Amino acid sequence: MKAFKQAQSWELDIVDFSKKGNGKGILKNEEQNNLSLEVPFSIPGDRIKALVQFKRRAKKQLGKLEEVLKPSPSRIPAKCSHFGTCGGCRWQQLEYEKQLQIKEQNIRTLFAPFLTPHVQFLPIVPCQNPWQFRNKMEFSFSTDLSQNKYLGLIMDSSRGKVFNLTECHLTHSWFVEALKAVREWWESSKLDAYHHYRNTGSLRTLTLREGQRTGDRMIILTVSGNADYALHKSDLEFFVAILRQRLEPERPECHLSIFLRIQQIAKGMATQFYEMVLYGPDHIREILYIQSHSKEQPIPLEFNISPSAFFQPNTRQAEQLYSLALQLSSISSPLTIYDLYCGTGTFSICLSKLAKTVVGVEICPEAVLDAQSNAAKNGCTNVYFLCGAVHEQLHKIAEKNLFPMPDLVVVDPPRAGLDPHALQQLIQLNPKKILYVSCNPITQADNISNLISQGYRLEIVQPVDQFPHTIHIENIAILTKDEK
Repeated sequence: MKAFKQAQSWELDIVDFSKKGNGKGILKNEEQNNLSLEVPFSIPGDRIKALVQFKRRAKKQLGKLEEVLKPSPSRIPAKCSHFGTCGGCRWQQLEYEKQLQIKEQNIRTLFAPFLTPHVQFLPIVPCQNPWQFRNKMEFSFSTDLSQNKYLGLIMDSSRGKVFNLTECHLTHSWFVEALKAVREWWESSKLDAYHHYRNTGSLRTLTLREGQRTGDRMIILTVSGNADYALHKSDLEFFVAILRQRLEPERPECHLSIFLRIQQIAKGMATQFYEMVLYGPDHIREILYIQSHSKEQPIPLEFNISPSAFFQPNTRQAEQLYSLALQLSSISSPLTIYDLYCGTGTFSICLSKLAKTVVGVEICPEAVLDAQSNAAKNGCTNVYFLCGAVHEQLHKIAEKNLFPMPDLVVVDPPRAGLDPHALQQLIQLNPKKILYVSCNPITQADNISNLISQGYRLEIVQPVDQFPHTIHIENIAILTKDEK
């Protein structure tokens, strides 16, 4: 197909989803050559009109949805007025039950090479409430050439263009109220949004977090480390004042924390962050109710969360995720357990109630401090945390014989999965059982393929929907060492 200088409108039928959750159809040119076209916010069964700017030598093209000529039977009205512009949600126009079916089938297809008759593939666990489930969101500051100010999320397929967000149904309403207050503060100031390529301007991002069980709220303003664009004391005082006025919880047991984070960049050096408390405690609190055995009552566990520390962004589904993982692991006797990529120690603390010894490994120093504090808060005396890269700490443990070899290893890595060094170290540990929790089943399946080649058997696959209206899914896998 020739490349056109002008974008053109094309009609086509959407027949499938792409890996990114976009609708996908086939275009034919005059020579009857097929060309794959992805169109965000379309779904299989739609007949649509899409605007396409063709790119030379591209095997697939990306179109913009202009009109739904004939809707799919599965199409429903989207709840949010920003849907179709915002890049945050992909599937609000799709019935939630249908979303679950697609996600479960995606996992089944991805793991098909490993699904022998003895593998237990369990139905996907739905999100109990597919709205207002997120406990953390990051918003961006931006200005255009006319110096109009924008604070919100990044527009879909826009290469970083930000729009002014006025509603979001993935979070509680106070998140939008915080945006309104910060916009008002910004409009009254002379501050500019940060420009990455020029290293000019002050304001980078606004991060909002909450403890959904406690009512605690956290606000983090990230600014440039360029001294020429430092905020004045009066800017920060007004920032705190307006947020306290609009957002301070009415209940005295709920806390508001406000932070300034300075992001320092320099050529040839790693990016550095410096945080300072502007108001309130240096953390928020969260409570998870964990059910380690299906016949027992859930027990409450308390956690402190610092600004930089990772915590599962869907509190109630995190309870489901950790409870199911514990139950599926079938821990019947005190074991030595390694929890790799342990974050703030959430899983380590859950495991400690069933284990003899738990060793958590985490690269983020702030998260490790939180983990140690959380272990003490929950009376866990059999949990130890090491700070550093997983492969380095595992090598250190083996070299210095710091802890017994593990019976069970828990891995919950970033989206990139286990790096080759960590994977090799895990194989050398030779645990009888591996509990692999992943937010990216594609890299998880790749890692599991390697583990199977080293004598492990896949026993259980359990998908969990943590992020309704998106393509993303969490997946639990249990592997055991094949003694034969």
